[in-house]
Amino acid sequence: MTARLDALLGRVTMYRLVLYGLAILFVVGLVFSLLGVVRPGDALGMLASAAVLVVVSLLANLVFSRLFRLTPHAESTLITAGLLYFILPPTLTPEALGGAAIAGVAAIASKYLLAFRGRHVFNPAAVGALAIGFTGLSFGAWWPGNPWMLPFVVVLAFLILFRTRRLPMAGVYVAVGLAVAAAQYTFFGLGPVAGLQYAATQSALWFFVGFMLTEPLTLPPRRWQQLLSAALAAVLYFAVFRFGPLYNSPEFALLVVNLFAFLVGQRRGIRLEFAGRRRLSPSSWEFDFRPLRPVAFRPGQFMELTLPHGGSDARGSRRVFSIASARGEMLRFGIRLPEKASSFKRALLDLEPGTRVSATSVGGDFVLPKDPTRPLLLVAGGIGVTPFIGHLEGIEGQGRDVAVVYAISSPDDLAYAEQLRAAGCRVAIASAVRPDELPVGWTWIGPGRLSGEALLTAVPDAARRSVYLSGPPSMVAALRSALRRAGARRIHTDVFVGY
Repeated sequence: MTARLDALLGRVTMYRLVLYGLAILFVVGLVFSLLGVVRPGDALGMLASAAVLVVVSLLANLVFSRLFRLTPHAESTLITAGLLYFILPPTLTPEALGGAAIAGVAAIASKYLLAFRGRHVFNPAAVGALAIGFTGLSFGAWWPGNPWMLPFVVVLAFLILFRTRRLPMAGVYVAVGLAVAAAQYTFFGLGPVAGLQYAATQSALWFFVGFMLTEPLTLPPRRWQQLLSAALAAVLYFAVFRFGPLYNSPEFALLVVNLFAFLVGQRRGIRLEFAGRRRLSPSSWEFDFRPLRPVAFRPGQFMELTLPHGGSDARGSRRVFSIASARGEMLRFGIRLPEKASSFKRALLDLEPGTRVSATSVGGDFVLPKDPTRPLLLVAGGIGVTPFIGHLEGIEGQGRDVAVVYAISSPDDLAYAEQLRAAGCRVAIASAVRPDELPVGWTWIGPGRLSGEALLTAVPDAARRSVYLSGPPSMVAALRSALRRAGARRIHTDVFVGY
């Protein structure tokens, strides 16, 4: 089931998924308003508010992008407008519509004016909502927190959290939020059950965690940092307080954790210069980029590249790729390019040396344990071998006990053979036919798809190793289950979705 959902959601980018989710909620809210169960009588106000926010946000983004000589990102702008639509109360009054317009401009302006060295700091929608609250022209209503909207919000939030692998973060936020709400309701004499019911069904908790808290550009890079920020956001959201003009609210909570993420993560924008490409196999290439300024990362982490191009398809102009290098002098990305490649990958293949591109973030927890005595099992499917090349480069000379199992469709698809050979680790190949020649110490597992039984036969002591699985969702899910049944407890996964 997990692999099927990954395959389905992988057809669109995360940005496009969020945009589709907001569009669905807009239609649902409009229908419910016409039926008189959600904001009855506000249908025209919903249409007016949506129109004002979309038009003003797009125009503001066009103006600021030209002033700063940057390429505008339409999807991101529409998402910001959509989030503000669900934060501010829909209305037909000129004063409130003017407030929505100001919020839209403030939100878009924050992307350019509140950026530090090119680094996106705050969630724009939260900035817009907080700014307009100070003026008194509007306020954060967070109106999707309605029992009628709840099922739709929960399902869409789950899909986004699943697609972005942020369910643990959401779990921490929900658990801490419910606990704080129950404690406060008990303190005020209303009882914990009332607090839990309010937080779970009457608040915008699910919309906040699904659509806003996990926004990737303002997240900390490591999982433990993300979990900590989720707990902090929950406390600031649900704990009642007021310090002058500041009080507990979703937008204030989000801005605080955005600042935390900025302090613990990359504190400047990332600019890269394309250095060249080389073919790894008939269906894969390696692309090399030279950072204009040092980029901090650990082998096995990923980077999101931005590549504006004409005729962008549903996959968009931003893609996440695992880093295939261990040091920052040159960032390498191994990428599969099928015959019907996305417009992004075609634009990537057309890059000329010297072309400069930007990256939005570095993150991920697919990193090796620091203990050099811990034996490792690295299992790759296809181009999923990419992060392991960075791993092996990073532990070069440590003499670590490493076994690599590499599943490919055919011997021609073997990428990074030279790097694997130079690493000196044990390598077992699973392919439809036996390769003509294998380096010393390499073995061929046999034909057919790599199964858990074949993997355990090739590496009998897999259960005592720290296991790293990287590849298509179906392969990762099947092998993880087989390894757990065999007794493996330290299993880390990196799923290549949408390839």
